[in-house]
Amino acid sequence: MIAKREIVRIDEELCDGCGLCVPNCAEGAIRVVDGKARIVADKYCDGLGACLGHCPKGALTIEVREADEFDEQAVEQLLAAEKAKQAEPAAAHAPRPGGCPSARLMSLSPCDQANVPTGRTGATDAVSALSHWPIQIRLVPADAPFLKGANLLLTADCVAVSLPDYHSTWLPGRKVLMGCPKFDDAEMYIERLAAVFRENELRSVTVLEMEVPCCANMGRITAEAVRRSGRKMSFQRVIVAREGRVLARETVTP
Repeated sequence: MIAKREIVRIDEELCDGCGLCVPNCAEGAIRVVDGKARIVADKYCDGLGACLGHCPKGALTIEVREADEFDEQAVEQLLAAEKAKQAEPAAAHAPRPGGCPSARLMSLSPCDQANVPTGRTGATDAVSALSHWPIQIRLVPADAPFLKGANLLLTADCVAVSLPDYHSTWLPGRKVLMGCPKFDDAEMYIERLAAVFRENELRSVTVLEMEVPCCANMGRITAEAVRRSGRKMSFQRVIVAREGRVLARETVTP
């Protein structure tokens, strides 16, 4: 039934898709879709606004408008379905045999040093320091063998293009997981990374993100994933300028 009531409003101009509102909506009414937080359906939102204070951009407010009435039973069904999905074994989310070949787990043999002199003045043979495949967060299962005891490098997509020494300085000795914190599903990233942190005794975690505001979500996503994993751990957060300079470094303890 449609009724005039209070309900959460999301300003898409202000929303940067960080996803921090998602875990703070107890009813599961909010999801990040196409880089923006959105109400899944009006019937899931109770209009109390518990999520409002967790938005760093102030994109969430309460408005009064006509909407479907809050349906507590529908919320219970939604949350039960989400809980069942999260309880599925990690193997259930791993790439299936016979699927896309790009998702098949592989160990590579990178050169110990990414840039090897060729003997020509000022020239090098650039060799990849990548040691495994795949690298996209959404494609790597939490129990991937190469994650055991790894030094993990979480990289926002644009960083690898901006950093001139990405292969020679940052990638050697690390296992990389890469993604776009603006356009991909932030909640999925949080759940996947929480599982990675929980299931692997990682030696270290380094987060590389760009200076642009939307890219700062990678650090926020990582911090929330650490909290959900139940692990007591810190990570290094490195901010990269668009022209390739390292602007700042900090240690984050969620």
